[in-house]
Amino acid sequence: MLLRASSELTGDSVDLSAINHGESAAQGSGIAHAAALIALADAQVGDDDAALATARARLLAEIGAEAFVDATAVVANFERMVRVADATGTPLDEPVATLATGLRDELDLDRFGSAGNTPRAGALKRVLGRVLAPFAGLALRRMGARMSGGRRDDSK
Repeated sequence: MLLRASSELTGDSVDLSAINHGESAAQGSGIAHAAALIALADAQVGDDDAALATARARLLAEIGAEAFVDATAVVANFERMVRVADATGTPLDEPVATLATGLRDELDLDRFGSAGNTPRAGALKRVLGRVLAPFAGLALRRMGARMSGGRRDDSK
């Protein structure tokens, strides 16, 4: 949800389905350096140390040291959060689960075993999530504008 919201803040259009289709779908995703980022994420959750080293070197060469540190920190943080949530069986909280129904479907997240920690939303909540999702994006855009010290055009 955050990648989609941040792309809305910048006015970019992204295709998050590239996440499920690996590097082959990266070029049309609209995400800068998507192939290298996907390679890093895939290698991070894999068990091939050589592939991880190669992915790190590739990303570093593409985006530079400062952005590399930021990207790898995000990967590490998500890995940590997912492991803690999976280990404890922590479900998404109800508002987030409701807002994430469309994204959950779009990315077929129910194919992962840990999806069982968050019960599938009923029909009413699924509709509510799809209706409220644009407003969540609007709220995130406004927060981003405030944090950046400026106002953005919310009509995008």
